[in-house]
Amino acid sequence: MRDFNYSAIKDQKWDSEMLGLIAAIYKEAGKQELYLKQRPEELEKLVSIAKIQSTEASNAIEGIVTTSTRIKQLVEEKTTPKNRDEQEIAGYRDVLSIIHESFDVIPITQNYILQLHKIMYSHMNNPMAGRTKNVQNYISATHPDGQTQTLFTPLDPFETPMALDKICAEYNRVIGNMEVEPLIVIPTFIHDFLCIHPFNDGNGRMSRLLTTLLLYRNGFYVGKYISLEAKIAKNKDLYYNALRESQNGWHEGAEDTIPFIKYILGTVLAAYKDFEDRFSLVETKLSALETVRRASQNKIGRFTKQDIRELCPALSVSAIEGALRRLVAAGELDREGSGRSTCYFRLK
Repeated sequence: MRDFNYSAIKDQKWDSEMLGLIAAIYKEAGKQELYLKQRPEELEKLVSIAKIQSTEASNAIEGIVTTSTRIKQLVEEKTTPKNRDEQEIAGYRDVLSIIHESFDVIPITQNYILQLHKIMYSHMNNPMAGRTKNVQNYISATHPDGQTQTLFTPLDPFETPMALDKICAEYNRVIGNMEVEPLIVIPTFIHDFLCIHPFNDGNGRMSRLLTTLLLYRNGFYVGKYISLEAKIAKNKDLYYNALRESQNGWHEGAEDTIPFIKYILGTVLAAYKDFEDRFSLVETKLSALETVRRASQNKIGRFTKQDIRELCPALSVSAIEGALRRLVAAGELDREGSGRSTCYFRLK
């Protein structure tokens, strides 16, 4: 089995793009801290939206879906799941809630990762919940002609428990000794986790939950207010390409993790930028019309009522609908489609 040595990371030469991403994230994290002190009540409204989006997007990446109404009921009202997909969604919701509420007392160890995995499957009968894989798994792609290609072979089942222990120990050592920049260590740990692929099912979703947990534990709370999972889902191909590129040579310890690290850091920075945009809309007390007007000015091209709701969490649906109607009537916006396919675009 390959060796894991996170101390070696500090000897790498990082290019200006990587250093720029890290510096920008620290700057945005500092600004977010100030914002949270100024308007904590309004910003708390972003939390419920982010939870819904994170739960929906992370499951959708794996093809686990339900209606937007049911997602909201499952996440906000904690209603009883009706089918297998909803059972998986409810489990993700439960783990995400635990991370939100108790991240500071969840150590990064194999035992805790297994417990989180068990909770993720707590609404269904899965005998492998909370256990590492018992069969070899493969990362594969299906081509348009139906042919399947193996892109990467993760560790064997018998090697998996020891490898999980090793990456947890390495992470805790370099973070505890402040040897390596956390924003480099976090994506490296997640990359190794995905290459080990420790579970029969749920590896992708667990990797995204662990990303949130590690960011929170290191003082980067943007995922609480802006869904990182939704950003990954929108750029799913970029995510998989970065992962695939970084997996080459992993078994021999010769991989280049830079594409994956840059992808994760770029996603985190984009979430911080979104947070700043949304903060500007709750910073001052505006009328519903002016709030929706400013939100629409942040959008380029077509956008939906849901897009505006994300930017204006303090407004009711009816207030947003009324403001959109008035902006259309005033000739500031145009409207296309009807029902669920309704969208808007700016005329000014």
